[in-house]
This record gives sequence, C-alpha cells and structure tokens, in this order.
Amino acid sequence: MYRSLRLIGLLTAVALAASACGFKLRGAVEIPPELNPMFIEAPGGSPVRDAIVQRLEFSQVRLATSANDARVVLRILRETRNSRVAAVDRDGKVIAQELHLMVTFDAVNPDGSSRVGGQTLDLVRTFENPDVEVLGKEREADLIYEDLVQDAADRILGRLRATLL
Repeated sequence: MYRSLRLIGLLTAVALAASACGFKLRGAVEIPPELNPMFIEAPGGSPVRDAIVQRLEFSQVRLATSANDARVVLRILRETRNSRVAAVDRDGKVIAQELHLMVTFDAVNPDGSSRVGGQTLDLVRTFENPDVEVLGKEREADLIYEDLVQDAADRILGRLRATLL
C-alpha cells in the first residue's frame, strides 16, 4: 500500500514537472484560432506536406479543402533532397556524406497577398558510409531523410507561429 502511494506521488511529481517546463508531445502544434482553417499547397507527393498535415490534424487544426476557404495558405514552393561527399579515406573511398533537405515555403492570404515572405530551410545531417552492409546503409539514409522531413515540418510550423502571432 505504502509503495503504491509512493509510486503515485512520484508519477504525479514527474507529470507536474513535465507540464511546468513546457513539455508537449512531439507532433502537437499550437496554431492560433485566427489561422483556422489552413490550406497547404505543395507539389504532389511532398513528404514535408504530409508531415505538416499530420501535425495539424493531431493538433485539431482544421484543414481547408481549397485556398479560397482558408484564412492562411501555407505554400511549399520547393522541396529537394541531395547528398554530397563529406569525407574520403586514403584510397578515395567515400566514408561520410552530408544529406541535405532543402525546403522553400511561404504563407499567403487566400487573395494571394503575402503573410510570410519566402523562406528556405537547408537541413543537413552527416551520414557515415563505410563500405559494409550496403542495404542497411541505404535504409539508414532513408531514415535520416525521414527525420529531416519531420524536423522541416516542425521548423516551418514554428516559424509560422512566430511570424503570424
């Protein structure tokens, strides 16, 4: 009995401390009500768009079905991913790469007037690429790109929130 009460007390203290420090679940986004509903315009198959939509739906932000029905339109103007050699060994074999995800976006009113001017994010991660387990390294690179997409979605929404409040 005493042990159960101690455990409940400890869990309550942790919950209070976490809420007091501003902790929130990943994916939760605070978007002001005056920006509801929001429309997201992006090239077909945009992973960053999908990540943003997921965060907005998770946060109960309404998504408009067209730009005309929205209060603000977030436009993903360009989204590219590439890599470049970061390090080579003595024999000239690539042992590390930089993986880049570049996203250009802006936000406009439904009439096309600017709310947030065009901004570009260039997210970079270094990826060690020794000459072993080629299939595993390809999957690891894909996972790093997925992480970059999630990071881009968080940063875009953070910039929108900071600029539009």
